[in-house]
Amino acid sequence: MLADDEGIVIESCKFLIEKEFGDSCIIEYAKTGRSVIELAEKFRPDIAIMDIQMPGINGIEAMKEIRKTNENIIFIVMSAYDKFGYAKEAIRLGVLEYIMKPMKKDKLLQVLKLAMQRVDEGRLRRSNDLMIKEKLETVVPIIENGLVFNILFQEHFMEDIDNYRGLLGIEQKYYYMIAVVYGDDQEGNHMTNAVGSSVRMQQYYQDVRNGIKEYFDCVIGSIMSNKIAVLVPCDKQKLDFNERVELIDRARNLTRYLKKIVDASFRVGIGGVGEMRDMSKSYSDALNALVQTTSSVVHADDLSLSCNYDEDYPIESEKTLFDSVLAGDINRAVASINSFFDWMIESRSESFDNIKLKVLEFVLWAEHLVYERGGLTYRFNARKDYLTTVNACTDYSRLRNWFIDRITQCCSNARMTQSKKEVGMIENALEYIRENYNKDISLVDVARKVDISPYYFSKVFKDETGHNFIEHLTNLRIEKAKELLLLSELSMKEIGVMVGYADPNYFSRSFKKHVGVTPTEYKESNIK
Repeated sequence: MLADDEGIVIESCKFLIEKEFGDSCIIEYAKTGRSVIELAEKFRPDIAIMDIQMPGINGIEAMKEIRKTNENIIFIVMSAYDKFGYAKEAIRLGVLEYIMKPMKKDKLLQVLKLAMQRVDEGRLRRSNDLMIKEKLETVVPIIENGLVFNILFQEHFMEDIDNYRGLLGIEQKYYYMIAVVYGDDQEGNHMTNAVGSSVRMQQYYQDVRNGIKEYFDCVIGSIMSNKIAVLVPCDKQKLDFNERVELIDRARNLTRYLKKIVDASFRVGIGGVGEMRDMSKSYSDALNALVQTTSSVVHADDLSLSCNYDEDYPIESEKTLFDSVLAGDINRAVASINSFFDWMIESRSESFDNIKLKVLEFVLWAEHLVYERGGLTYRFNARKDYLTTVNACTDYSRLRNWFIDRITQCCSNARMTQSKKEVGMIENALEYIRENYNKDISLVDVARKVDISPYYFSKVFKDETGHNFIEHLTNLRIEKAKELLLLSELSMKEIGVMVGYADPNYFSRSFKKHVGVTPTEYKESNIK
């Protein structure tokens, strides 16, 4: 776009540009400040060559107006006025070059080429940004669904959860779950035609997802039956009354919005706030809340679906204790015991019997969790001395020591059962390999024999033996080949087949790679 009140300047610039760049440029021009602004809105130029002094609105003011609607435009000022104030304002507006009249042909063309390069670079950058955004639009829902799936089905290690949080940029410590449930209509506390509406919802999922994101800064799972699980990070461990009311109002607005974009009825259940490990329960509470009421939106805390505790009860120490037992983390478990026990002494010392009951409750529940994991045999009389022992404790020190001893044993059993499972599995695998090393067996064959996934088997096998499966199998075959080379008169081909190598050449190469010499050289050097 050329902006100058002198016709000869416009014609000169137009001639030079067309001669140098031909049809690659479209040129428009205007001679007053107002017409320049109007032209810029209609023409949307990439590059504007602007004069400062024009009738009406001057060039500086015109550039300010044009910049409001076209932030990517590149300005080149061409003026007979060499005023510092103009130059300073031009710099502030991001002008590429300030050319003094009379213009020089080479200078103008040089600046135009630079401007065109900037335009091309900007287009490429915006194209790349759009491509990245498009890819993220595809990838982020997959990552979000992975996090929600791991939470609900508790098929995760904390490092997995941390990876998901890092990828999604989640920094909050606390969360709550929302259950979005839908159907053709609501009858009492349930939705009609759950299956049909679930199938129909597939085509609207992206719209529903975008709608939920409008009302909540959240992580959204995929459609499960006629439900969508939503994880909402928050900054507080507990929501007060006003915050809960605001949350319910927002959820009501969400149900009305979703009903407009999808021909279906929606209900929303909201679970309690907690840490990531509590979110499976938060989602369960959200669903249970919907079962116990006919409201379209309900918060689990309003129905007292979960246990309430004394205000000073150290629920975090309790949760950490049982998490540590399942993880087999003795040090963390003992730290939690001491923290909880200290709280009981400081705040509940008036009732030693209640403290004894609490210790007994914790020990029994910890053992229950370990038994649930399998690998141990439950014996009815195994706890016959527990009541006697606890009642015989006449001071806190003895009770604390018994508490620690029993929980330590639980942690050890948790670790032992997992280790025992893995060791037994590896022993069975090694026996199978010893019996079948001379056949064409693979890692998948052995994993199938011990009935676990090849990926997990590969990891455990290397942890227990120090070698991966192929290394172990190859070492076993080579050792058997050495024995046959020294103790028999069989041919190299026969020995290769007997230890699992159908191809004699491959057998020879593998042998030399591991032993340093060929099978023939090995035999000759060891038999005199």
